Amino acid sequence: HRRQPARLEPPRRQPHRVGEGVGARAVDRVERQRRGAPRLGRLRRHPPADRGQRPHRLEAHRHRGVVDERREEIERAGAVGRAARPPPPARRPQAPPPPPPPGPHAGRLILMAQSYPERCDERCVEPGFDAGPGGDRVCRTLVAHSDDAGATWCAPREVTRRVKRAEGVTSTATGPGIGIQLAHGPHAGRILMPFNEGPFDRWRVYAAISDDGGDTWSMGEPAPVPGPGRANEVQFFERQDGTVVLNARQHLGARRRTTAESRDGGLTWSPLADVPELPDPQCMGGIVALGGGTVVFTGCDSESRRALGTAWVSRDDGRTWPTKVAVEPGGFAYSVPVARGAGRVGVLHEAAGYARISFRIVELPPAQP
Repeated sequence: HRRQPARLEPPRRQPHRVGEGVGARAVDRVERQRRGAPRLGRLRRHPPADRGQRPHRLEAHRHRGVVDERREEIERAGAVGRAARPPPPARRPQAPPPPPPPGPHAGRLILMAQSYPERCDERCVEPGFDAGPGGDRVCRTLVAHSDDAGATWCAPREVTRRVKRAEGVTSTATGPGIGIQLAHGPHAGRILMPFNEGPFDRWRVYAAISDDGGDTWSMGEPAPVPGPGRANEVQFFERQDGTVVLNARQHLGARRRTTAESRDGGLTWSPLADVPELPDPQCMGGIVALGGGTVVFTGCDSESRRALGTAWVSRDDGRTWPTKVAVEPGGFAYSVPVARGAGRVGVLHEAAGYARISFRIVELPPAQP
């Protein structure tokens, strides 16, 4: 004789007070639990079945129907409360990347770096291109490229004689950071790599130039230095009218970023000048033009510490910097911003006292009408 399963009564329905929203649903849930009603979405335990027998499948289905009916009732009653809550902000769509500027080798990646002799840094390298009587103490520049998005690279080749002056210059250094390709004016398609040159403590900044997609290189003149301040670690951006602007770390001058402009595609520069709104604790900073006059600079919001990482926003092609957004509240050193579309930039930066390299997405405030 098969044992009949116990009959389950539907849980007593508690009236829901429409208009009290989430709070009413929470009170209703506590009250149901106190009365022994099942929680939503869970089956109440069946009375123990005889050994070797399973609970009746039909009863499980019948009980699930009660739970589902109760869930639908609560959801209908609570619709008013949910509608009163503000909807989550919609995620802004990702803007498509801009088309590559005109020029040969569209899409090519170019990597430029320096090679120093073993146990020698920028304080001990010598002018010229060839090894001297004391051995090879020449800082050399190498370039490599990839035409498949970085999957493979050509062998590095030396271009020292094309990007370093023959006399008086000891060290050279690209960036650190990124080069740019011009998109406006008569020099559209030109590649500019930001450079600084030694001797140590007497740095100057200039551009290495390629008009054929990185196949050959030349160099422009250094930016004139009108005062005691020296520029070394430098980045470029291009304004909408084709003017190239440099933004550099300053040494021996004011604790401010220093800048200059070029109207001939990086061949010559205006004299260096301080940027009043941008503090500089003698640390590299990054800069990127987003189009439409918006430019973002990333650096330290301090004159004395490599900390308080901040993104400054300009809406007039880098002429003024009225807006800033916090990026990293603690230690913050070298950084590179990159456009991410839809009013956002990504910031790759050193953090936590050089203990880690982080990448953070920064939402920019909307432009004021």
